[in-house]
Amino acid sequence: MASVDTALKEAMTIEGSIGVALVDYNSGMALGTLGGTKDFDLNVAAAGNTDVVRAKMRTMEMLNLGDSIEDILITLRHQYHMIRPVQSRSGKGLFLYISLDRQRANLAMARHQLSRVESDLEV
Repeated sequence: MASVDTALKEAMTIEGSIGVALVDYNSGMALGTLGGTKDFDLNVAAAGNTDVVRAKMRTMEMLNLGDSIEDILITLRHQYHMIRPVQSRSGKGLFLYISLDRQRANLAMARHQLSRVESDLEV
């Protein structure tokens, strides 16, 4: 099991990583961040993506899908933004958020690696 700091460091080793955050989607607060740039504030991104997660959770509930989200992918011209809800009991209400440089990232590998980070995370 990996601590929050260890999980964030491991996520930053994903090819093309710009920044990563562990976020509480009930409050919108980032519990930890790593990376980012002077023009890319991970705390702002974390808070904003909380609305995305909440909206998708509500929609799934209204549709009575009885399923869970593996990840949410947002593609931009120059970046991928991936949101992965933490599935463990101790991580309920949390999600991992990672931004990737689209030129350098391999999306399939990034999804696989972030899945591994999420499954090893102990909050």
